[in-house]
Amino acid sequence: MEFFRIRKDIPFMKRALIFNAISFITFIAAVFFLVHRGLHLSIEFTGGTVIEVRYPQALDLQPVRDSLGKIGYGDAQVQNFGTSRDVLIRLPLKQGLSSAQQSDQVMARLKADDPQVQLQRVEFVGPQVGKELATDGLLALACVVVGIVIYLSFRFEWKYAVAGVIANLHDVVIILGFFAFFQWEFSLSVLAAVLAVLGYSVNESVVIFDRIRETFRRERKMTVVEVINHAITSTMSRTIITHGCTEMMVLSMFFLGGPTLHYFALALTVGILFGIYSSVFVAAALAMWLGVKREDLLKEKKEKYDPNDPNAGAQV
Repeated sequence: MEFFRIRKDIPFMKRALIFNAISFITFIAAVFFLVHRGLHLSIEFTGGTVIEVRYPQALDLQPVRDSLGKIGYGDAQVQNFGTSRDVLIRLPLKQGLSSAQQSDQVMARLKADDPQVQLQRVEFVGPQVGKELATDGLLALACVVVGIVIYLSFRFEWKYAVAGVIANLHDVVIILGFFAFFQWEFSLSVLAAVLAVLGYSVNESVVIFDRIRETFRRERKMTVVEVINHAITSTMSRTIITHGCTEMMVLSMFFLGGPTLHYFALALTVGILFGIYSSVFVAAALAMWLGVKREDLLKEKKEKYDPNDPNAGAQV
């Protein structure tokens, strides 16, 4: 399906070196902020207090967040749990306060707003649990990367696998760099968004690589640069439709999903935008720098030479 078609190929690779330099600088900046500022980890990773309360009627969560902000818990996570009357509150660790003291503070404030609110349970989430979650998250990320390398190696050729993996890691590091620079909260939902971006980005790279292979087969007189430019240009309509529809859904979560989905949608937005960029100016350009050529994708076998066979040396 195409809404439009560009008749003349756009010379994307003409400025590949400039865009690769920009990517490298952005990547280094992201690594710098990750090392020097670090991620603002949520309670799932650092530990804290989990409080479940029940109201007699359904309520809007924003007043609850505002009330907690007045007693120093502006970064508390507040969300519905099960029903619209049950509210789950996650509080970060506070020096000098136990979980019981934190829950007493919170309940005193909530009862001042609504005396009928009931405390259901209080739990302490230790930092050891957060450490295990962080380790499992990194392991999941590593498994995804290894899976992508294996898939691209079988689907195409090692040069494409290397280019695709570097482009995907480029996206992940830049997303994390944004979260480190702005000190946005990094939670399990954000980690899920990062893993989703990995799969989403590699899909875009595979589409472009597939079109490069098709163009190599169809256009025998084109140079490598011309083939790559043609492949990217011919997929632009599909890219705009796919990413545009996806971004509309993500923006609806960003503006209408509330604080619970805010950073999840934000991570997806950054990942989608840089995923488009990396598929064109990182993955395709790296494949070009690695010296990809027609023979890498169109390998032809030759029969063994038989002096008595009149068709000896013919290709199959």
